[in-house]
Amino acid sequence: MKCKSLALAATVMAAGLGALVTAPSAFAQAKEQFFPLLAYRTGPYAPNGTPWANGKQDYIKMINARDGGVNGVKITFEECETGYATDKGVECYERLKGRPGVALIDPQATGITFALTDKVAADKIPMITLGYGLAASQDGNVFKWNFPLMGSYWTAADMLIQLIGKKEGGLDKLKGKKIVLVYHDSPFGKEPIPLLEERAKMHGFELVKIPVTAPGVEQKSAWLQVRQQKPDYVLLWGWGVMNSTALKEAQATGYPREKMYGVWWSGAEPDVKDVGDGAKGYNALALNTSGQSPKVIQDILKYVHGKGQGTGPKDEVGSVLYTRGVIIQMLGIEAVRRAQERFGKGMVMTGEQVRWGLENLALDQKRLDSLGFAGVMRPLSTSCQDHMGSTWARVHTWDGAKWNFSSDWLQADEQIIKPMVKAAADKYATEKKLTRRTPADCQS
Repeated sequence: MKCKSLALAATVMAAGLGALVTAPSAFAQAKEQFFPLLAYRTGPYAPNGTPWANGKQDYIKMINARDGGVNGVKITFEECETGYATDKGVECYERLKGRPGVALIDPQATGITFALTDKVAADKIPMITLGYGLAASQDGNVFKWNFPLMGSYWTAADMLIQLIGKKEGGLDKLKGKKIVLVYHDSPFGKEPIPLLEERAKMHGFELVKIPVTAPGVEQKSAWLQVRQQKPDYVLLWGWGVMNSTALKEAQATGYPREKMYGVWWSGAEPDVKDVGDGAKGYNALALNTSGQSPKVIQDILKYVHGKGQGTGPKDEVGSVLYTRGVIIQMLGIEAVRRAQERFGKGMVMTGEQVRWGLENLALDQKRLDSLGFAGVMRPLSTSCQDHMGSTWARVHTWDGAKWNFSSDWLQADEQIIKPMVKAAADKYATEKKLTRRTPADCQS
C-alpha cells in the first residue's frame, strides 16, 4: 500500500514555517483536527479518483492558508492509496483511525463503505458517503455513523425514472417501455436495483439488468445484449474507464447517446473527453456545477495554486469531480465548525462531537454564499433522523466539447424512498441486533 504522509507538511505550511520543526513537544501542543483521506490515484479508476482527491486536499490547504484553520484549529491530513480495492481501503482505515484528532472518514468507494459500516460504529468515527454508499443509511436512527449526504443511488435512480417519465409525457406512459441498466458489477452498481425494480412494478416498464465485470474495459458482450434488447432508454451506472468504454461501445453499436442517462459518477470530464463527438447527446445527473467562477474556486486558485501548493494541475481546478471533492471536504470541515459551536470553539473535536455536527448541519443559501459556494450546490440541512439532508440534482448533457445543464432541479419522491429506506434499515437493525434511536436519544 502506498501511503502518502502529508500531515506534517500540512502543519508546517499552515504555520508558515520555513524549516522542519524538530521538537516533538511543538506538535504535541498544537491544536490539529485530522482528516484521513482515502484515495485512488492508481489503476483503472485513477482518472476519476484523482481530481476528486485533489479537490479535498486543496480545500484543506485553502482553509489553513486563508482562515488559519477552524477557529484556530489547524486541519491536518494524510492520504492513503486504496486503488479502489476494498481490502486496501479497510487497511488504510485501520492504519489512520487512531491518529489524534481524527474527525471522520470518507472512503470514496461503496465497497469500502459496506466493509467499514460496522467498524466506524464500533470506533465512533462518522463516515461521509456523499452521493454513494448504502441508500438505507439515510435513516440516522439505525445508521448512527453513516452520512450519505446530498443523495444515494436510490434517489439518483428515482430522479432518472421521473425525468424519463416526463419526457414520455407522464409516468403512466412508461408502461410497456424497456429500460436497460448497464451497471458496474459491484456493490456500487447493484445498489440502485431495488428502487428501479419498485418503479418498474409501479409503472409497468420492463427492467433489463446487464452487469459489466470490473473494471469495465471489455463491454462488447454487454452492448451486444443492448443491441438485441433494443431498449427505449439505457441507464449507465459506471465508474472510471467503464464510462468512456460504454460510450464508445454505444457509438459502435449505433445506440443513441441521447437515450443514455448516467448516474452522477458517470458524468464528468474523464468520462467523455476521449470520446468527444462520439459522446454528444449523452446525459448524466449532476450534484454540482463545474468551472472556475465560484468564489471558493477562486480562493483555492489564489491561496493554494497561486502559491505553488496545488495538489494537481491548475486547469483541472473546478472540474466536475474536483468540485465534488471540494464540497465533500467543506461539509466535513463545516461539521467540525458546527460541533465547535456547541462543544467549544478553538477545540479539537472528537468523532462523537463531529457526528453531532454532521447531524446538525444547517447550510442555507446565505451560509453557502458566505462560504463561496453560491450556485455550486443546493442548501443542505441534516438531522438526527435524516443523515442525507438533500436529494436534489440536475441533468447535464455533453455537447461534444463541454457539459451543459439540460434540466431543472430534480428531487426524489420521498413517498417512495422513505418506506424503502425504513424497511431496509429495519432489516439491517434486526440482523445486527441494533436498537433504533428515539427522539429523546437525539437530544443527548
